[in-house]
Amino acid sequence: MQQRVIISQDIEHDLAQAIAETENDRVFVLTDDITQECCLPKVAVLFAKHNATTITIRHDDTNKTLATLADVWTALQRGGATRHSLLVNLGGGMVTDLGGFAAATFKRGINFINIPTTLLAMVDAAVGGKTGINFGGLKNEVGAFANARYVIVNTCFLDTLDTANLCSGYAEMLKHSLISNAQMWAEHVNFDILQPDLAELQRMVAASIAVKEHIVADDPHEHGIRKALNFGHTIGHALEEFSMQQPGGAVVSARLLPLAKARTAPKNTLLHGYAVAFGLIGELYISARKAGFPTARLHQTARFIRENYGAVAFTCDDYPTLLNLMRHDKKNTSDTINFTLLHDIGDIRINQTATDEEIREALDFIREGY
Repeated sequence: MQQRVIISQDIEHDLAQAIAETENDRVFVLTDDITQECCLPKVAVLFAKHNATTITIRHDDTNKTLATLADVWTALQRGGATRHSLLVNLGGGMVTDLGGFAAATFKRGINFINIPTTLLAMVDAAVGGKTGINFGGLKNEVGAFANARYVIVNTCFLDTLDTANLCSGYAEMLKHSLISNAQMWAEHVNFDILQPDLAELQRMVAASIAVKEHIVADDPHEHGIRKALNFGHTIGHALEEFSMQQPGGAVVSARLLPLAKARTAPKNTLLHGYAVAFGLIGELYISARKAGFPTARLHQTARFIRENYGAVAFTCDDYPTLLNLMRHDKKNTSDTINFTLLHDIGDIRINQTATDEEIREALDFIREGY
């Protein structure tokens, strides 16, 4: 089943139509404790008309666990959900990932709709059919491919978002431009993400989603070109997991982190998009070294990330841990660390490898070289 992405100008109208066109005997709404407060009021009247049951979980990626998944299953069961019920996932990537997996597995699969409320979820997590949870200290270790019936994207929710989370989502947009075309990339590295024009951003979000949709349509289960979407993520996920394992998460010296606002990661941990941004730097470095990526574009991208994301704090003593985390990445075969690399913007090389020494050089470059 293909999902339909709606770039919405009227969230209540578009959601009402999506619910009407999706089988449902009961409607459930999954939020986290922050989006329940910040985002649910924007659509609460419509959900009240459907007598929807709200299921609320704790926010942030540390709660994307089997225990939380079981809580959602339990709430669906106690609420009388059947195979004909509908789950609406209203929240960021943690909510859409976990909620999609809950829907894909409850009663062997019920319909669900994603309403992403963070920029990261709009351009990445909510689109493409990947669902899952973290397990054993590893990101998205358990999950399934399952498409939402609808993904409804409306930037009205971004006015509830802090700058750090805007930057986090923007890193995935930058990745989309790097794997797509130079014109989009140039627009992205010249956009003021710290003081964004939300109307202009909505247009850019639609273009970014289109890049992902095109790739996913060609390769829904990641056997080939969809691996391009992993660019920046081999190193990025390792940095993110590493930050989650540190006492107090003390790996971050990134600009704007930590922030006092609630819609952020736990204190001092690395937001996913920040990890991807630094991962882009490392994997562009490997691309330049092994695949001929232009060094001028490498340094321009690195400069944009440094100016907007700051730096990430780790030392060469941490390299063995980071390399071990990379070896656990789902993209690998055997003990070989797998990368997507670029010869140039939009010129993709999937199923590439790098030696431990080359990866250490890339980590040096993230820390010191730009």
